[in-house]
Amino acid sequence: MSDAILAALRMAFAMAWEILWPLILGFALSAVVQALVSHKQMSRLLPDDSPRSLAIASALGAASSSCSYAAVALARSIFRKGADFTAAMAFEIASTNLVLELGIILVVLMGWQFMAAEFAGGPVLVFLVALIFRRLLSRRLVREAKEQAEKGIAGRMEGHAEMDMVVTEGGSLPRRIASAKGLTAISHYFVMDWASIWVDIAGGLLIAGALAAWVPQGFWQGFFLSGHPVLAKLWGPLVGPLVAVMSFVCSVGNVPLAAVLWNGGISFGGVIAFIYADLIVLPILNIYRKYYGLKMAAFLFASFYAAMAGAALVVELLFGALGLIPPQRHARIVDASISWNYTTWLNLFFIGVAALLLWRFFTTGGPAMLRMMNKAGHARKRGDGHGRHPAAP
Repeated sequence: MSDAILAALRMAFAMAWEILWPLILGFALSAVVQALVSHKQMSRLLPDDSPRSLAIASALGAASSSCSYAAVALARSIFRKGADFTAAMAFEIASTNLVLELGIILVVLMGWQFMAAEFAGGPVLVFLVALIFRRLLSRRLVREAKEQAEKGIAGRMEGHAEMDMVVTEGGSLPRRIASAKGLTAISHYFVMDWASIWVDIAGGLLIAGALAAWVPQGFWQGFFLSGHPVLAKLWGPLVGPLVAVMSFVCSVGNVPLAAVLWNGGISFGGVIAFIYADLIVLPILNIYRKYYGLKMAAFLFASFYAAMAGAALVVELLFGALGLIPPQRHARIVDASISWNYTTWLNLFFIGVAALLLWRFFTTGGPAMLRMMNKAGHARKRGDGHGRHPAAP
């Protein structure tokens, strides 16, 4: 038993080492974008479910945090401030499925094809959700959801969702990034994002390590119908989200598990559906219930599930027709190891970058802000969220 546990931990650590530099790079770039893009005007920019509003919502989401909980909380916040509900959900989807750090991890662990499929399928997912909402979502249900949202019941990462330290003054973009306020804002967003998502990343790595070490390939091949290629293409997008719902892992933390499933035999579209489903895992479904009521939570689960499976099937057919589905299943799991190669040198360099951002965070009032990040309503009590910068040297 102890040998099996050690094998799972070794695989989890090996995968963590493999994706460390992409995670630091992705979160650092995300922090830069968040420090330059304000959330204050989101509600005004998303008044309806028109193609223009949905495109803006997707772009804003892609420039936002990849934390599923923060994305869900921020979607409710902009909905309460007047944004259209469909546009708010489009923002939420893009915040976890179209962010840069997710694409980097997909390339490192699974290959560029999966990154391309994730980003190609994202707009399809948003379109299908908007189509389902337009046909099936009643005004009464939206009104009831708005009434429930106005109660302000706490979910997770409320403070992080309302954090707004955007740097609007100081000249050109490079000058704003290099300014004292810019560096402070970047360091705070960087650490806040890590604090928001480290549990999901660690959980995903541990689950992926355990499954890779303990579950035989034959089980996965049978479960995913890999012996029946045509059925597997249909079955994968249907079962992928259900596996995600039961895994409890959100955002970029589910990529290592997706790699295990891919090596095990799930279809290409099934992988994409699994990754999309971070917004319908059980903890987030419970948050939907708190935010919008039980009826809307059930509607979101059903509509998101249908759209995720549909978008993944479209990706499966499109990439299959273009010959872009990898013929081999060799995602980087078991073979990942520590040696003096480019991964190690990149990890050491980006650990240095992370250390500098952590130093800036701890010397500019970051710990006090971090303690309040998960407290609902804190930002509103202060008047403008985290919009006031800590004193920057």
